[in-house]
Amino acid sequence: MTLDNCSTNDNMIGLMETRIGASNLLLRGKWLHMRCCAHILNLIVKDGMEVIGAAVVRIRESVAYWVATPKRYEKFEKTVLDENVVLNKKLNPDCKTRCNSTYIMLSIAIPYRKIFERLGELDRNYVCPLENDWIYATTVCEKLELFYELTELFFGTKYVTANLFFPKVCEIKLRINSWGHDEDETIRKMSAAMIAKYDKYWADIHGLMAVAVILDPRLKMTMLHACYIALLGEDVAEQYVAEAHALLTDLMKHYQVKDQEFVSTSSCGASSSVSTADVLSIFKTLAANKKTTSFVRSKNELDRYLDDETLPHDENDYFDVLGWWRLEGTHYPALRLIARDVLSIPITTVASESAFSTSGRLLSEHRSHLTPRMLEALMCSQSWLRHTLKGKQMCICNVFYCYYMICRLQLLIYMKLDCR
Repeated sequence: MTLDNCSTNDNMIGLMETRIGASNLLLRGKWLHMRCCAHILNLIVKDGMEVIGAAVVRIRESVAYWVATPKRYEKFEKTVLDENVVLNKKLNPDCKTRCNSTYIMLSIAIPYRKIFERLGELDRNYVCPLENDWIYATTVCEKLELFYELTELFFGTKYVTANLFFPKVCEIKLRINSWGHDEDETIRKMSAAMIAKYDKYWADIHGLMAVAVILDPRLKMTMLHACYIALLGEDVAEQYVAEAHALLTDLMKHYQVKDQEFVSTSSCGASSSVSTADVLSIFKTLAANKKTTSFVRSKNELDRYLDDETLPHDENDYFDVLGWWRLEGTHYPALRLIARDVLSIPITTVASESAFSTSGRLLSEHRSHLTPRMLEALMCSQSWLRHTLKGKQMCICNVFYCYYMICRLQLLIYMKLDCR
């Protein structure tokens, strides 16, 4: 069950376990609850941005001010032409609850800093952000790019599988750690706030997400080992890798596959601090040396899978891991069933979060003059037109109603222009 971080959801999980019964759940319900990683990602960014929240708020208010009415935005466009600046993108107000929309807002507004400063001289009612606001906003925008890319990845509803989760979460921790050595004290404070929130939710990675990494034929134990080395050090990494291996062994037993207990041998040497290392480079080094966790193994199905060569790995290429298990994983029947169930675990509650975000933007204070019926017409028209563009067919009544509402909207706009 993938749920956002709400105490009500935690209580509901407990009630579910009681009602269904631990004996009827996978591994007695120990791994039933999965926290929404997109929600956690937003909480991490939110805590970090509170350190420099005033600067972001002033730029957000500036953008909202100039897009509030068509007349103001015309003045903004005219100033852009007068200052010989190219208007590549239209100003885009953000939604406070979505860190990716804040990144988009800042990335568009920052190149127009000169325009905002000029408008501050021309318009007495407008208060331009301070110079330090722009400096901090530029720095934050660079930091938020990583979170924007990850949010877009996690929000993908047609291709995201659970094997992508752990390496990306590890990358987040390493990047935030690197900000802790920044020359700017404010950035160091931002890093500390984000690390505190990270450790609150992701100090212990969900066990099935570590198993999902093993079930990726490009990564297997090697990537899992690399991630734990980068986060915790080599000695501790051995322990966590062994725990993930033991969990997969228990799953094999649950899926009625005869298996043997594995005995862990001595761990490798002393750990070294690699908190800012690149996980991918560690993975490639370990793969080149064929270094994996040391286990005394018998040749069962799990051993054969782990001993086989990993597939070539390129993070820029798309890889259909479920397709591989469907077509190439027939030699591992039990692991195939586990991969089907584990890799399809949703890592984010994307549908409800997206709907919440859309509502927050449409019903902002700058658009509160829209009547409920007009708002419904706009949202329905947008939804149906996008549905058509995807190659799907709408029923004929929806088409006519959509056309009717668009015509009505145009008529109201013309009437308003005539009144002016």
